[in-house]
Amino acid sequence: MSGTSADGIDAVLTRISAGPRRTNLKLVAHIHRPYPRELRERILHCSLHGTVAELCELNFELGEEFAGAALAVLRKVRVSPKDIYAIGSHGQTVHHLPNARHASTLQLGEPAVIAERTGIRTVADFRVADMAAGGQGAPLVPYMDWVLFTYPSRPRIVQNIGGIGNLTFLPAAAQLDDVLAFDTGPGNMLLDGAMTTLTRGKQSMDRGGKSAAQGKVAEQLLRKLMGHPFLCRKPPKTTGREEFGEPFLQRVLSDARRARLSTPDLLATLTAFTAASIADAYVRFVFPRFRSSDRARLQVILGGGGAKNPTLKRMLAAELEARQGDAKPEILTHEDFGIPNAAKEAMAFALLAHEALHGRAANVPSATGARHPAVLGKVCYP
Repeated sequence: MSGTSADGIDAVLTRISAGPRRTNLKLVAHIHRPYPRELRERILHCSLHGTVAELCELNFELGEEFAGAALAVLRKVRVSPKDIYAIGSHGQTVHHLPNARHASTLQLGEPAVIAERTGIRTVADFRVADMAAGGQGAPLVPYMDWVLFTYPSRPRIVQNIGGIGNLTFLPAAAQLDDVLAFDTGPGNMLLDGAMTTLTRGKQSMDRGGKSAAQGKVAEQLLRKLMGHPFLCRKPPKTTGREEFGEPFLQRVLSDARRARLSTPDLLATLTAFTAASIADAYVRFVFPRFRSSDRARLQVILGGGGAKNPTLKRMLAAELEARQGDAKPEILTHEDFGIPNAAKEAMAFALLAHEALHGRAANVPSATGARHPAVLGKVCYP
């Protein structure tokens, strides 16, 4: 898969066995193939301004890229394509419109090309079945979170911080219907966009949060950012570049110029916005769902690129402590559970492909808003 940040493709080889709630996933191999700069720029361009012709060609070009990534991870461990049960491909999201007059979504990376190049049946286009059933088509990873992280006596929040932040709340001993999941707001999207713009493309991220750590949060700008209407919208809800992409970033940069913020101060403020929007989502929508006594047992499991940003993690911990007091949650990462952070989301779509080929629904209606459970994905054969 490739996420909203469009930085490249993560491909995994995963061994899956057993059935629902007894499912065992084992990571065999993982690779990350960055997109060439020119390709990434075209993806970001097409996400907001692409013509029909550009989208059409990019769909097939990305199919070739995804096929190449699948074959590369097999070569890494010398496994033959003939030994593979199936490929699950999320593709590259270029537009996601859950609240439009006709709710819709578009992921590129033509699965027929993947199947043809690899000789492996390919399951793709996972979001549309949920949207056809009245859901938002996202988030879809909560099914894997429920399978892997539900714990008998502890509530858990699985917090992904990719381009967009999203959470899965798992009450203790949760059944699938108990799961709450939604997008919290921007994750790394604004940080990456600001860094790319301010360095004129020389840097695409504030690696390790080092620049933000040197800055001071501009409280007035942060208050303005926290007034974004998405943050108080009730779940189910999803977002993306349509709300927090380039047009929104340009308004933020304009505000920063008027306030004469330095680059470190702007990055510190945007990092604080991500942390505060996540904590705000917990207070508004998660904490009211369980007893105060349960908060002391709460674990927050971080994933995504933001989990590797010490400045963001520190700010998030401070925000949660300010809101929780003595009952501050334990903050962990996917690696604490033996799951490499970078491989997790690709593993999730391997699981969704597995469930589709067994005819099992894998959306979470309580998270997406769908009217009923749905089998996700379309199958292409070589």
